[in-house]
Amino acid sequence: MQKCVQMKSFIVSQSDASRHLRGNVHSLVMKFLSPFCFLRNLNYQMTIKFQLFLYLHLLGRRRRHIAAALGRNIQNRMNWIILIVAGLCEVGFTYCLGRAKSVDGLEWWLWIGGFIIFSVVSMSLLAKATQTLPIGIAYPVWTGIGAVGTVLVGIFFFHEPVTFWRMLFTLTLIASIIGLKVLS
Repeated sequence: MQKCVQMKSFIVSQSDASRHLRGNVHSLVMKFLSPFCFLRNLNYQMTIKFQLFLYLHLLGRRRRHIAAALGRNIQNRMNWIILIVAGLCEVGFTYCLGRAKSVDGLEWWLWIGGFIIFSVVSMSLLAKATQTLPIGIAYPVWTGIGAVGTVLVGIFFFHEPVTFWRMLFTLTLIASIIGLKVLS
């Protein structure tokens, strides 16, 4: 009988669920499993599944709180990604606007159509991102990404001049965006 209890203890200590068992819960599981030692053909996987079920049942309330906290964390990260994409869409609509000023006719309408599409997508993603992110952080980050991206698009695609002051203030803007992200 003692050998069987030690075997069950080994099985409990090796399972993924038992790594999280602490103190009284571990002893409760051991007391609960010890009467079943007479079942020599008890499947190892079945024992693990039973232990996992018992663990989740005993700690169900705590598990729900952990799952809710993890869900908020994942949603927060996802909204940061959505905010970055919204900022890139803002760069897209300024690019379309820059291209539209140098053409006319049907091509002008196409660039304006791209401008409208990028604008709507950008604003929609910003609204989605502000569901969990504070507006006081989300909006400056969104405009900062758009501003830095627009400066870079102007330099690389529209051949605007690169000056020391322009680069200094662009780097200051990037540092401000990173600071807002780190502090939020």
